[in-house]
Amino acid sequence: MNMRFDPMGAALDLPRLDREKVDPVEWDLRVQLAAAFRLAHHFHWDLLTYNFISVRLPGPEGHLLINPFGLSYDEICASNLLKIDTEGNNLIDSPFQVSRAGFIIHGAVHEAKPEIGCIMHVHTPAASAVCAMEDGLLPLEQEAMVFTDKIAYHGHEGIPLGTDERKRIIASLGDKQFMILRNHGLVTTGKTVAETFLFMYFLELACRNQVAILSTGQKLRIPPAEVAKAVPAQFVAHDEALGGVGVLQFAAMMRRLDRIDPSYRL
Repeated sequence: MNMRFDPMGAALDLPRLDREKVDPVEWDLRVQLAAAFRLAHHFHWDLLTYNFISVRLPGPEGHLLINPFGLSYDEICASNLLKIDTEGNNLIDSPFQVSRAGFIIHGAVHEAKPEIGCIMHVHTPAASAVCAMEDGLLPLEQEAMVFTDKIAYHGHEGIPLGTDERKRIIASLGDKQFMILRNHGLVTTGKTVAETFLFMYFLELACRNQVAILSTGQKLRIPPAEVAKAVPAQFVAHDEALGGVGVLQFAAMMRRLDRIDPSYRL
């Protein structure tokens, strides 16, 4: 029995999908996405029940898996993720719905860029600090250099509740893979959950590193531009040669989750 709690504190049984009735490809993506949520909680990237990670399911329908708004990240498992259509409508039996604000960003990017398999959005303290800096992310160390010329910036327009902002988000993203939402948070995308998670790990770490470096008040040494520009391709080539971007790292993190609490697989 999957016991959770309603807003008033009473025990609530959430419906679970029958694994035997779910396409094996979808189930595998559900497990990976649930793992990403548990890892976000493990690394303290979550914000109560806010923020979202989404996965595009194979097929022309453009259906997405996304977290039910109202569950904390450590409650999310493969069987209670929402499945929604391109309009954000819930396609499975659940007492929860998708957050409108979450769907505006994720739905816009997935619809405009069908090659993107996963989108992750967080705003940790370090991320918020860098998002508020005029110059954004600086190439101060190797983790930050992974994102050289790969980050788009989108100005803050308040909580994204209106569909009219979707076009501006896509225009701001352009051909970039990552985005800093000014005064808001970080967005990473990737073909897979593993790739998207790995880039978020390094982007959030780069923000923490930048805050720490700037706090020293010391004169900064900025590496030569040609060095910084070479790092993204080097980073991707290294991982591609070992099976794919983020594949080994995400598998290792899933093993960590299995040791801590394997219930994300249910």
